[in-house]
Amino acid sequence: MKVAKVKERNVTAGQNAFAGQKECPTEKAVALALGSTLPLWKQLIAEMKRDLKIDVAEWHTGSVKYGWSYRLQRKKRNIVYLGPRQGSFVASLVLGDRAVAAAQRSDLPAAVIKIISESRRYAEGTAVRIDVKTAQDLEIIKQLAKIKIEN
Repeated sequence: MKVAKVKERNVTAGQNAFAGQKECPTEKAVALALGSTLPLWKQLIAEMKRDLKIDVAEWHTGSVKYGWSYRLQRKKRNIVYLGPRQGSFVASLVLGDRAVAAAQRSDLPAAVIKIISESRRYAEGTAVRIDVKTAQDLEIIKQLAKIKIEN
């Protein structure tokens, strides 16, 4: 079995920690990349599985060039992708029009509503990316995921 390693290279803050890697990351490599945010990563995954009935959690890459993400699904529907960075991670969701409207009516912080409003719209929906660095960020991701599931 091959072991994926975190490459020694200059990684920009916005770049996936595993960009250019052919094999999916190991737990050890993820821990090294995430650093102090590893407990947040684990907490978010555990709480989403428990509270939102996430039934699939797996590593995924659309392109080795852009890196690996941890995809959380419910009933074969993609709910959120977690993209490891050096010292943090990004949660990415694609919200449909009803979910965007529901998020804008919700009690999410104004800064998050602004992120949603300014996010790029694709055929699949609005691509929302939130940097996760604190426990407060977890609540935002869980709330957005719940809105997505309900809409």
